[in-house]
Amino acid sequence: MEFLTVSHSSFLIGMSCLVALVAGFTGLSLTRDLSQKPMFQKKIAIALAAIALGGGIWAMHFVAMLGLKLPILFYYDAAITLVSALSAILLVGAALILLHFAERTPIIISIAGSIVGIGILAMHYIGMAGLELCRAIYTTSGVIYSSFAGVGLCILAFWITYGQRTNRNIVLGTICFAIAVCSVHFLAVSGTNFVTTPSLPEFGPTISNEVLALVVIFFSFVIFGACLWVSVTYLVAPNGETKIGDPLNVTQELIEDVQIPCERDGRKIFIWSSDVHFVRADGHYTQIYKNNERLFCVWPITEATKRLLPVGFIQSHRSYLINPARVAHFERIKDKGSCVFKGTDSPPAPVSRSKLKAVQDALTAQIGAVRAK
Repeated sequence: MEFLTVSHSSFLIGMSCLVALVAGFTGLSLTRDLSQKPMFQKKIAIALAAIALGGGIWAMHFVAMLGLKLPILFYYDAAITLVSALSAILLVGAALILLHFAERTPIIISIAGSIVGIGILAMHYIGMAGLELCRAIYTTSGVIYSSFAGVGLCILAFWITYGQRTNRNIVLGTICFAIAVCSVHFLAVSGTNFVTTPSLPEFGPTISNEVLALVVIFFSFVIFGACLWVSVTYLVAPNGETKIGDPLNVTQELIEDVQIPCERDGRKIFIWSSDVHFVRADGHYTQIYKNNERLFCVWPITEATKRLLPVGFIQSHRSYLINPARVAHFERIKDKGSCVFKGTDSPPAPVSRSKLKAVQDALTAQIGAVRAK
């Protein structure tokens, strides 16, 4: 069996890596702060992110394939090429659904990363199956190396991105995702040989490199445009960053307000965190206290803690988060305490012994900030 001589375009290799990078940034940015959005918007954001990530995987592969130079003319089966794109989008979508609709545990994050890695591999090998007039012959080492690289790097990318949803982690996760996509393609191709085959009945209509180039350029343009769109959100930053548990960063003017999903009379509403007095755990959910009102919230106390500590709330008890800007005064009761809130009939929030000093320090800092204004 005589193998064909293979060469590559360096320019298109570089462009394919850029497409993977931009697609990763766009998709991972679209999934930020989804817990604060209504269910319909959440579903739309996940669908768009799946298209950006899965479509970016597909676009990266075929931009690189456009740079593949063989001594013969070859085509692609349009139907198989379409299946390769849809398989990547669907598998990425399944991973995002797990991350955003199931409890986000380390196991779930690892499973989601594995699914995306499998999606990259499925897209690559289905796409290669669409070649006409030539056939890819794989080596065992190429398949093994690309599989381990794809799954391992995707798990790492999702661990970074979803470990803590900061801008820095999203950028680092984007880089890791792009490396995963590029590694799968180039490790697999480096272990692939090509041979000529006679013309066979196509599964679908045949498309040439020229037509494929037009499709890939158009889709890449859409991805780059979406990247510019999501990049705007990074330019609108809060006046200052708040560290978790830092009692000096509690004034409302220095922190970013967060919308909290609640229910009132059977309707879903969103309230601003700055209007909340305190949050109390209620089984797998929480109760939100504001003014003279108590509202039901679907967030568990762990989710509320993750969302509200960075915007100035402090944990006074394992089941309570309080907004120090709303505290009227603090009452010490032996080795414990309680916080009473301004102009409201809301019950006081307890302060446990282990949290006593942290709460007192935070309230002292709050009073000092108010006096300095």
